[in-house]
Amino acid sequence: MSEPLQFTTSSVLDPAKNEPFELGRVQWVRRFGEGERPTLACGYWHVHPDEAPEPFDLLIHADETISIIDGHLRIEVEGGDTYDLTSGGAASFNKGSRTRWSVLAPTVEFFVYS
Repeated sequence: MSEPLQFTTSSVLDPAKNEPFELGRVQWVRRFGEGERPTLACGYWHVHPDEAPEPFDLLIHADETISIIDGHLRIEVEGGDTYDLTSGGAASFNKGSRTRWSVLAPTVEFFVYS
């Protein structure tokens, strides 16, 4: 019997590791494809209201779970609820969800795509 592939990664918040992202910046903890898991990724997303002064629509392209480390986001799910997330708040969205995001304060979010 073959042993399963081992993969472990770890990180702490470090602004020097931030990279440009679609909006804001991201510090990757695990990138897509690492550990032979093409659909799994996670990291810290940093965004400021100046980068998104108006609400923006986002189609969720993968199952996504988020936890707010610091800040304030409002996420409206089309045909569903509105989530007002502040420090310690969390939410999970299914792939294909249509959402509208508002960045209400400088925010650091931990996310997992799966």
